[in-house]
Amino acid sequence: MPLKINSILKSHQLRVTNCRSDVLDTFLHKEMALSHSDLEETLQENYDRVTIYRTLKTFLDHDLIHKVLDDTGVVKYALCTHSASEEHHDHEHVHFKCEKCGNTQCIEEISLPQISLPKGFVGKEMNLLIHGICDKCS
Repeated sequence: MPLKINSILKSHQLRVTNCRSDVLDTFLHKEMALSHSDLEETLQENYDRVTIYRTLKTFLDHDLIHKVLDDTGVVKYALCTHSASEEHHDHEHVHFKCEKCGNTQCIEEISLPQISLPKGFVGKEMNLLIHGICDKCS
C-alpha cells in the first residue's frame, strides 16, 4: 500500500509526508466520506487537529478529495476518483447516506442534472444527498 499512496500523492504534485500518507491511507481503507473529527479520532495519537486540517486543505487544493455535505451540517470529505492527469473534473455526482450505518459515499455513476438558473444567478456547486439503506446494510 505505501507505494500506491506515494504514487497518488506524487501524481497530484504533493510531497510525501507521514501525515499525508496516513490521511490518504485512512480514506483508502474506509472507502466512505470522512469528517475532520473522524480523521482526528483515527489519527490523534500521531497528529494534532491543525495538522490534519492543513492536510485536508492541501488535498482539497490539489483535487485529491472533495467536500460532501451531510444532512447534519457536518462537512465530510471523499476521495476523488479521477486521474491526476485529467485536465478537468467535477464533483457533481450523487452522495448516498445510509440510515442504518450512517456512512456517506459517492455514487459517481449518477450525474446531477443540468439546472438552468434565472438570469443574474451564477451557480458554483451543486449537491444531492440521497437517504436510504446501503448495499452493505440491506
